[in-house]
Amino acid sequence: MQIGTKGSGELLVNESLLARAVGSGSVAVFATPMMIAGLEKAAAESVQPQLGPGQTTVGTRIEVTHEAATPAEMRVWFETELVDVSPDGRLLTFKVEARDEAGLIGRGVHQRAVVDAARFEQKAAGKAR
Repeated sequence: MQIGTKGSGELLVNESLLARAVGSGSVAVFATPMMIAGLEKAAAESVQPQLGPGQTTVGTRIEVTHEAATPAEMRVWFETELVDVSPDGRLLTFKVEARDEAGLIGRGVHQRAVVDAARFEQKAAGKAR
C-alpha cells in the first residue's frame, strides 16, 4: 500500500440522503450516516487497485465530526488520504474530509482492514447457522 494514496467522491444530496429519510434524525439535512458512507466508499475505492486478487477492505473504525448541515440539492465532495499502514500491511488508516458548496462539513480518521473477500463472507455467513 502506498502512503499518500488519495481517494475522492461526490454526490448531490437528495431526499433519500436526508436524516429524516434514513432514520438518523427528523430534519431535512444530509444525514451523518450517509456522509460516513461516502467517506468509506472513497477510501475503499482508492486502495482497491493496490490489493491482490480476491482481496478487499472492510471498515473497522471511523471517528468523524459532522460540523455543518447540508440541505437537499447541494453537492458534497469526499476526500481521503492513506496516512498509515500497519507493519503487516493489513490495517490502513485514512484522513477523511467532506465538503459541500459552502465549505467543510466533516472530518476525521477512518481505518480499514485488508481481508480475503470470500473467506470474510464465509465467516460472516457462518454466524447465521
